[in-house]
Amino acid sequence: MSPLLLLTACLLAVRADSHVEDSASPEGFFFRSLGLSGRPRPAGGRHARRRVPSALWRMFQRSEEVQAQQRDPCTVFEYGVRGNIVRYVQDQGRLVSEWSSGCPACLERHLFFNVSVLQPVEQLSLAQLELRFHWKPLASLSVSLYRVVRPTLSGANPRANRRLLLSQSVWLQPETASITVDLSALAEDWRRPGRNHGLVLELLPHSADPEELLYFRPGGAFLLEPAFGPPPVQAALVVVSLHPHQCRSRQRRSAVHLPVTPSSICRARRLYIDFKDVGWQDWIIAPPGYMANYCHGECPFPLTEVLNGTNHAILQTLVHSLDPQDTPQPCCVPISLSPISMLYYDNNDNVVLRHYQDMVVNECGCR
Repeated sequence: MSPLLLLTACLLAVRADSHVEDSASPEGFFFRSLGLSGRPRPAGGRHARRRVPSALWRMFQRSEEVQAQQRDPCTVFEYGVRGNIVRYVQDQGRLVSEWSSGCPACLERHLFFNVSVLQPVEQLSLAQLELRFHWKPLASLSVSLYRVVRPTLSGANPRANRRLLLSQSVWLQPETASITVDLSALAEDWRRPGRNHGLVLELLPHSADPEELLYFRPGGAFLLEPAFGPPPVQAALVVVSLHPHQCRSRQRRSAVHLPVTPSSICRARRLYIDFKDVGWQDWIIAPPGYMANYCHGECPFPLTEVLNGTNHAILQTLVHSLDPQDTPQPCCVPISLSPISMLYYDNNDNVVLRHYQDMVVNECGCR
């Protein structure tokens, strides 16, 4: 059964205010078909959630163009890798110290990205760390990034458990400066139990003047002054993965023009699914709904070409006309479906862009 038909069953069987997450329920079955363990319930309130990264918005908006051009929905062209899921995984780290014994003029932060949000079936294609710096103009900064290979015991030197991944200088103009680091191999290793101990980011202004060092605000944001100024550093891990069960053969997405005249013959009918009506607006960011359509109608004898019948269906209608009691008519079912893209929050408030196939009925036929 396609996700579309499962979703239709959910609309009929599940109330919008229901919080039942029985895996055997129609709703639970539908979420599993979409590669989700259950209905996402973002941790933060609607006003406390992170904003959708502008790059992800652009990718979502371009997805319609990609589908219209019949390009492969299982390739993320912006990164040049295979995938149908793009996640912006939040940093869940903490402040290590403002001035450590090993680096007296450094500001250190522990970065931690929970890659366990990927399901075991997903194939990791890319994990790219994005560091964005917002600083006062004409400043120079030394940036060092370390992998933490094991937890540090109390009283031990933390530097003994770190491996340098990146060391470079950044010249900060009034515009935002950024650094990207490919951590694909490291993120794949993090998926193994007990291997993810995070990263350490060290920042050192080249002036090394304690009067000019930055401060940390609660929550891990760096400030030029204790009381004002924009957060100068933002960290996110962009993870692209491929769910192979949701990437089958490519299908053409064409404009669907459904007739509005009444008819009892098998054809596609209009069905708009509004996510607010089923109570999913708290985790789905976009679209607010979509034209899903459905198939309905009879497959009478003789089957004409417009009914898109198979040879088997043609013979079945013939037998039905001779013995209607024991042989049913063929069924009116979707024969052409197309994908949609969805932006949503997962249970950890990560923003996810996901492409789902077989969500829109384009054409129906007798089978």
